[in-house]
Amino acid sequence: MAQTRRDFLKKAAIVGGALAVHPMDAWAAETLSADMSIARWSGADLSDEGVPAMAAALTKQAIEAIGGMGRFVSKGDKVWIKPNMGWNRAPELAATTNPDVVGALTRLCLEAGAKEVKVGDNTCHKSTQCYRSSGIEKAVEAAGGKTVYLDENRFREVNLNGKRLDKWALYSEILSSDLVINVPIVKHHGLSRATLCMKNYMGIVGGQRNAWHQDIPTCLCDITAYMKPRLCVLDAVRILTAHGPQGGNLEDVKRVNTVAAGIDIIALDAFGAELLGHKPDQIEAVKAGFEAGLGQIDYHKVALKELSVS
Repeated sequence: MAQTRRDFLKKAAIVGGALAVHPMDAWAAETLSADMSIARWSGADLSDEGVPAMAAALTKQAIEAIGGMGRFVSKGDKVWIKPNMGWNRAPELAATTNPDVVGALTRLCLEAGAKEVKVGDNTCHKSTQCYRSSGIEKAVEAAGGKTVYLDENRFREVNLNGKRLDKWALYSEILSSDLVINVPIVKHHGLSRATLCMKNYMGIVGGQRNAWHQDIPTCLCDITAYMKPRLCVLDAVRILTAHGPQGGNLEDVKRVNTVAAGIDIIALDAFGAELLGHKPDQIEAVKAGFEAGLGQIDYHKVALKELSVS
């Protein structure tokens, strides 16, 4: 994927600092920071009461392993965090992103110097119910961020120039943000088999989104190519193994106690597919994204750091 000027300057600063300590080759210095991390809980089994602290710890460690939030956020930045909170469901039902993952990301962004952190999603159920029942509204505000209800009048048509989507309406405030962090939960989907990072972008679009399901892999490639993702965080604290995307039955929920983060959206979705019991190329959108050059389907081929957190 294309590297922005800001990404280049940040990498240059990181490499320069490393060279000041030890005169190594610049490219070797850059590899000190992983591009994808998988943080797994290795401590004692926790009851539901212990999940919030665990989720926050996993998130913090996953971000630190890829260079820290300072790799992505500059002082004064406006950040938009895009979780999956489209359904009126409690966190325990794993239909929405874990609130403590979102809260931890909000806090990390502000600590890195962000001017503001906003969180929002174009929900399927009523927004006020989804924001509240998911626990995300409370977690974000406690961390110093702000939740935003998407206003249908603030979507604007943009030129996607995709294979399937030529133009589509996207939320204007998200497009004007300095950084968009894509934070889905890993879950089953009745039509696409899995809903992960690529599919989470459907929550920033307006119009007749259901039409995308006529060719969901290509549409998701088009929106992903347009957004040029810089940071994705995959919530697998709990995952929804069946009856997605809405869920509603605790029997379909599995505790995996894992958070992954990285710059390669296809690699993260490939990992998420495996958590749901699929080979990455069995998920059409993941396969299409790899074939379109949007990322690496074999996540072991990226600069990966796996860590245990307790």
